[in-house]
Amino acid sequence: MSTQPVVLITGALTGIGRATALAYGRDNARVVVSGRRDEAGRALADDIRALGAQAEYIRADVSKEDDVRVLVERTIERFGRLDIAVNAAGAEGEPGPVTGQTPERYMAVFDANVLGTLLAMKHELRAMTAQGNGSIVNISSTMGSRGAPNVSLYVASKHAVEGLTKSAALEAAPFGVRVNAVAPGPVQTAMLDRFTLNPERKAAMLAGVPLKRAGNPEEIADAIRFVGSAAASFMTGEILRVNGGRTAA
Repeated sequence: MSTQPVVLITGALTGIGRATALAYGRDNARVVVSGRRDEAGRALADDIRALGAQAEYIRADVSKEDDVRVLVERTIERFGRLDIAVNAAGAEGEPGPVTGQTPERYMAVFDANVLGTLLAMKHELRAMTAQGNGSIVNISSTMGSRGAPNVSLYVASKHAVEGLTKSAALEAAPFGVRVNAVAPGPVQTAMLDRFTLNPERKAAMLAGVPLKRAGNPEEIADAIRFVGSAAASFMTGEILRVNGGRTAA
């Protein structure tokens, strides 16, 4: 029986999720990657296998419970267990003032960021509590602990992710399962470019980071791997903020 951990990553096809999947591949973990673009998913699984690790792509929309249930079931059917789950699927939504938001925009953000995290944890926890061990890492944001103009829905969704993380951690602790979150600051991804809209706004945002730069996805992947690992075995219900010092003041 393999001793390499089984890792499931939602939102694995781009940005932080992709960097995390490749990092676990370099660790020789058994990796299941999930998303909604089959060609990209299969290509990522191939890239992980090229590193010498076992990998599978399973399509899932995290806002649909049947998709999430099947994702977890197929992961366990393939590898026999689930050790680490990284819930990285999410959306930033359309920027604009509160007065311009609509129910449709709300649902687009909250279905991906909050409902998706909730459904993922629901089925991941069922598997892990039955095992008597496991580790879940949700992805929050610097915006999960502060406000910001014109991104109210994204901010609210990440506050919700942090609340879900803490509540689930208390429920899961008696079963030997840990639940934490990593909250990145600005990270050089396509989402950051969409979020800032243009180079000038991006430069202004990064000027407010004490380290004076964006993070890179691999730096966040390193934090995720630490939180998910036995090296953080006494950590649960915590939010690890990795943001270049942005929330230090």
